[in-house]
Parts: sequence; C-alpha cells; structure tokens
Amino acid sequence: MISVIVPNYNGKGYLKRCLTSISQQTYDDLEVIVVDNASIDASVDYLRINFPWVRVVRNAENLGFAGGINAGIRESEGEFVLTLNNDTWADEHFVERLIEPMNDRSVGMCASKMLLPDGRIDSTGICLSRSGAAWDRGAFEPDKGQYDQQREVFGPCAGAALYRKQMMDEIGLFDEDFFLYMEDVDMALRARLAGWRCIYVPEAVAHHHHGGTAGVGTDLAVYYGNRNVVWYVVKGFPAGILLSSLPWIIGRNLAVIPYYALQGQGRVILKSKLDSLLGLPGVFKKRRTVLRKVKDSEIKRFIRTWSEMKRP
Repeated sequence: MISVIVPNYNGKGYLKRCLTSISQQTYDDLEVIVVDNASIDASVDYLRINFPWVRVVRNAENLGFAGGINAGIRESEGEFVLTLNNDTWADEHFVERLIEPMNDRSVGMCASKMLLPDGRIDSTGICLSRSGAAWDRGAFEPDKGQYDQQREVFGPCAGAALYRKQMMDEIGLFDEDFFLYMEDVDMALRARLAGWRCIYVPEAVAHHHHGGTAGVGTDLAVYYGNRNVVWYVVKGFPAGILLSSLPWIIGRNLAVIPYYALQGQGRVILKSKLDSLLGLPGVFKKRRTVLRKVKDSEIKRFIRTWSEMKRP
C-alpha cells in the first residue's frame, strides 16, 4: 500500500483538484492522509463534507512542510510514502508509473516530472552545487522532451515524490527544524549517504502551481531557503567535500546578501544568515547521527557546477 500525504495550510482552494486527481488514479492501493497545519480557512470542514474518504490529521499549530509530512507519516500504514503538495494535481497514471522502479530494492526514492500550469518544467529531480545551492533540474524550461529518459538523479522534489518507508525507518524522517524548504534536499542527501538510490520517472507527471502556499520570493521563502541551505550542507556533506567546498559555500552565502538587499529584503536575508549561524551547534550535533555507508565519491558525482545546470 502507498500512503499519500498531503500537507495543507489554508489551501482549501487547491484541495479539490489535488484530491480528485488522487481519486482517479489507475493505481488504487492507496490511503490518503491530509495533514492540516492549523488552517483558518475552513479546510478541515471542507474535507469532511466533500472528501469523507480522506483521513484528516489536525495539527494544533503550523509545523511547516517537514512537520506536516512527518505527522502524516507517523499515522500512515503504507510500505511507501507519496508526498504531494496541496497545490499539485496528478495525471491518472502518475502513481502507477512512479511505483515501478521500487521493484529494485536499492531504490529508496522516485522523482516525478513536475510541470507548471503553463506546461513548463517545474522539476525533474534535484541538483546540487559545491556552494550548497540546490535547484530543480530543468526548472522553467519548456518541456520539449529533453527530460523524457528515465535515469538516476540525486533526489526528488518532495512536492510530488515517492519514498520507501524502510528507507525512512533507517535514516529518519524529514528534519522538522527546517520547517520549509531544503528538507527534501536534506532527506535525499541522508538517503544517498546511507546507500539508497533515486530514479527519475518521466512518465509520472504531476502539475504544480509553485508557491501556492508560501509564495515565490516572499520573505518567508527567502528566510527559510537561505537559512536551511547552510544547515543541510553542514549537516550532511562528507568532511572532505565540505572542507574543499568552503570557499564556494562562504562565497555564495555572502553574495546573496547584497542581492536580496537590492530587492528590498535586506533585513530578512541578514536574519536568515544570522539564524543559520546561531543554529550551527545543533546542526553539528545532528551531523554525528547521520548514517554514512558510501564513499565520498558517491556523493561527489552528483555535485554539479552552474555551467552544467542546464544539462539533462
């Protein structure tokens, strides 16, 4: 069975399309759990009236994406966990195609082809750079079939991704201290360090509004994205890669400060970087608990330069 976990925060307007698409899947061995992060838009009442077959988990406060997903996982019974943003909707064969690579027991994660409403690419998996910056492969490119080959990628965007529960039992759930953004990069890195693989499945197509809850370029997005990009690197990068990458990591984190200041977000970027530094003692403590089974070269092969980011 696959447990579909949909986190929701004031997303009532997106739920109908998302949940209807799940109900129309050709793969039907599913349990669907919507985790409500203390919404004030009557989302829970809407679910109970219109989607009584959906299991609702209510959080007393907003726990963000990471905490919301984890609350659903803890209530789930499936062998696999499918994470879906509430502002996504999936093609009818989505789950059926996405589960196929899991026949290989070394595969712990599957990435889908995520498309924006206008048909451009949102994500075909996660890419990493030496600076710690992470981006969605193919983001904002027209979908011309350039990413239509199934292949191994570093990890999936958790907006529409499949995870093996056994893998999560081994490496742990999403890091709730991240709250929003980069929690899927952290998860993918920990999975890779433990020897699990990720397969990109282009036939599994999901559509995504992108920023439907947190917005795009908002103070919220800038804060958590720029704080967590420091934390996941310090927590997970192998020691050799971390030390050799320090000039790029430090350089990027300094360079974004004037960039966001020019956008009128100087205060939020400074707070983000300050809080990332203040949180480092706790991150180093977590670093000691990360399971590491593979050689540094296994991680290094996925770290790309910016000049390579457009390559399929």
